[in-house]
Amino acid sequence: MSPTVISGAKIFDGEVTLTATAVLVEGGRIARVGDEVPGGAEIVDGSGATLLPGLIDAHVHTSKDELALALRFGVTTELEMQGRNTRYNRAHITDDDTVADVCSSGFAITPPGGHPSELFPEDFRPGPPPGAKPAGPPPIMPFSTTPEQAVAFIPQLIESGSDYIKFMIDDGRIEGHPGTPMLDQATLNAGVAEAHRHGMLAVAHALTVDATRMAAEAGIDGLVHIFMDQPHTDEIITLIKEAGMFVVPCIVLNASMMGITGSDLADDPRVAPRLNAAWDITLRSSFGHYPQGSINDVLATVKALSDAGVDLLAGTDASQALPFLGGLAHGASIHRELEYLVRAGLTPSQALRAATATSARRFGLGDRGRITEGSRADLLLVDGDPTVDVSDTLNTRAIWRRGTRLTA
Repeated sequence: MSPTVISGAKIFDGEVTLTATAVLVEGGRIARVGDEVPGGAEIVDGSGATLLPGLIDAHVHTSKDELALALRFGVTTELEMQGRNTRYNRAHITDDDTVADVCSSGFAITPPGGHPSELFPEDFRPGPPPGAKPAGPPPIMPFSTTPEQAVAFIPQLIESGSDYIKFMIDDGRIEGHPGTPMLDQATLNAGVAEAHRHGMLAVAHALTVDATRMAAEAGIDGLVHIFMDQPHTDEIITLIKEAGMFVVPCIVLNASMMGITGSDLADDPRVAPRLNAAWDITLRSSFGHYPQGSINDVLATVKALSDAGVDLLAGTDASQALPFLGGLAHGASIHRELEYLVRAGLTPSQALRAATATSARRFGLGDRGRITEGSRADLLLVDGDPTVDVSDTLNTRAIWRRGTRLTA
C-alpha cells in the first residue's frame, strides 16, 4: 500500500486543534504530522474539511455486522460492555479493515436473574443463530451472589479474554422491574478488589444515585452509565470526582429510557442512507421504561461532572436491531451523543475529546484516539468544522481504519 497524505484539512488531534496541515499515513500508522507533502504519496485533498481521530464508542453490545455499521459512521473502535467479542473470539475482526475494531468485558458479573435479564421478553433467546460455531471458547457467565463467587470468576474472565471487568449494580427500578436481584456491597467490593489485584480495569453499570455510591465505595474505575433517578447534588458530584471515576453518560440511552426516540436522527439525510430497514425501525423506537425521568436533569448532571473535572467518555449502549432496545443505532447514535454533550454545556472540542483521546486514555488504548506519530491511522475526515458545530461530524468525506480507506 502506497503512502497517503491527507493535506489541507484542519486537524483536531483528539485533544487540540493543530497548526499542522498534513498527515502522512504509511503501513497502517500515522508516520508524520506536519506541513510537508512527500513525493510519491497519494494525496487526499482535505480543503474545507476537518481531520479527526476515528471515533470511539465507549459503551456498546455488538457483532461483526454492527461493527461494520459503526465504521460507516466513522466509529473505528467500539468498547463492548457485555458480549462475546473477547480477545479469543475476535481474530476475524482485528484484521478486518471493513469493520470497527472492538474490545470487550465479556459478560458482566451479576446475580442469577439480575440485570439485564429483565429487559428481554421471556421467549427471547440471545446469542448466535442456531448451528453457529463460536470462534473461541464459550463465554464465562459470571453469576455471583457471594464475595467468594465474584472473586473466583475474575481469573476465569481474564483467562477467557476479557479486556476489562464489568459489574452490574441494578435493582431494576429504572427498568420498571423493582426487586431484580442485585449484587450486594460485600460481593461488589470483593470482585473489584480482585480485578484490581490482577491489574484489570473495573467498570460498573449504575443507573441510580444509590448504585453510584456503591460503585464509589467499591473502588470502581469507571461508570458506564449516568444516574437518572434524581437531580445531582454537590455531594454526589464530589463523591464521583474524589473516587477518580470516569463516566460514560450514555445520554442517548437515558433519553430512550424516557421514551425519546431517534426519529429525527433517522430522518437526517446524512444518516438515513447508511441504515437498513431494521436499524431504521430500531432507531425510531425507544426503551420507554422510565417516562418519569428528566433529560434536563441528566444534562445538568453531565455539566456538573464536566465542571468538576471528571473525565467524560462518549458512549451509546447501542446493541441489537430490536425495537424494544430502540432509540439507538451503532455509529449514528455516537453523533447524537456528541450533540447531547454540547447541549449539556460542553464545548464541541470537549465533546470530541470524549469520543477520542479521553476514551483511549482511560481504557489504556495507547495506540489510538489521537493523531500523533506512531498511532493507528484510524481517521475520520468530515466537511466543515466540528470544533465549532459538533454536528459536522456527520458530514463524512472519508474514513480510514488502520490506513485503509473505507469504500462504500
